[in-house]
Amino acid sequence: MLVALGPAVLGAQQAAGAELWRLAGVTVSVPAALARDGAAAFWNPAQEADGARTLASLEAIQTPEIVGASGLLASLRVQVKGVGRVGLLYGRMQLGGLTRTSFGPDDNGGTIPFYTHTAGLTWTRSFGATTLGATAGYHDTQLDDLHESHWTFDVGAARRINDVLRLAAATHFFARFQTADNVQDLYGAAELRVFQGPLWDSSAVATVRARYGVTVTRAGAVDHAFGAGIEFGPPLAVDALLVREAGYGGAAWRVVGGLRVAVGHYRISFARDTGVNDIGAAYRVGLEARLR
Repeated sequence: MLVALGPAVLGAQQAAGAELWRLAGVTVSVPAALARDGAAAFWNPAQEADGARTLASLEAIQTPEIVGASGLLASLRVQVKGVGRVGLLYGRMQLGGLTRTSFGPDDNGGTIPFYTHTAGLTWTRSFGATTLGATAGYHDTQLDDLHESHWTFDVGAARRINDVLRLAAATHFFARFQTADNVQDLYGAAELRVFQGPLWDSSAVATVRARYGVTVTRAGAVDHAFGAGIEFGPPLAVDALLVREAGYGGAAWRVVGGLRVAVGHYRISFARDTGVNDIGAAYRVGLEARLR
């Protein structure tokens, strides 16, 4: 009996770990396929070159208390001549506040551990206006006494057209070629520059971009994202995203806002998700260091 249930149990473990990573993704303030810089290789391995020889980043994520999830993402990427940009990724998400009970609500059996973490090797390289990338990752998930680990391999691509239009697509946590899979996601997105120039009488040049993204998730459900961003050169950028999620209980809308500030070799980012069904906001704070 246990042997027969083995594959189903392992599949449930993978799905539980994937849901924790989706919680991490709610604070990404652009469509996932368009994510850039920092730990963005978690969402799309195809990261365009920006002149930095070495890039290191650390991001912390905190969901509302009622959800109880928290985590971190870390990345290190270096330029290797003739190869491209190679790097290491590490991420961990955990859910606290789970306790064992019997017939009442009181904690009488200790806590239930629930976490997932992943470590991976990533590569990306630009060929003219096209950037390709790939990530091989090892995943480990613990839920109570059940433990599961597996490997994934993801690919991504991004294409710029005269700095006006940018197209991107990526797989997320692919472990097998199977359409009815609750673990794997597919990302696609487009970004269009709609304005570039000074605002009002200011000498600062602003760039405004419109964005649209789609995520095929949870065995065929489709999420849509509509966004916009304004950049004032490297020092300051603001992003906003409206997401329609096709959840198990029906569609839900949420809003994400993001802010990025550059100071010398460092970039500080902050993002906030409004949440759905009044459960509260999720937050992400990041620090990125660049050496040229």
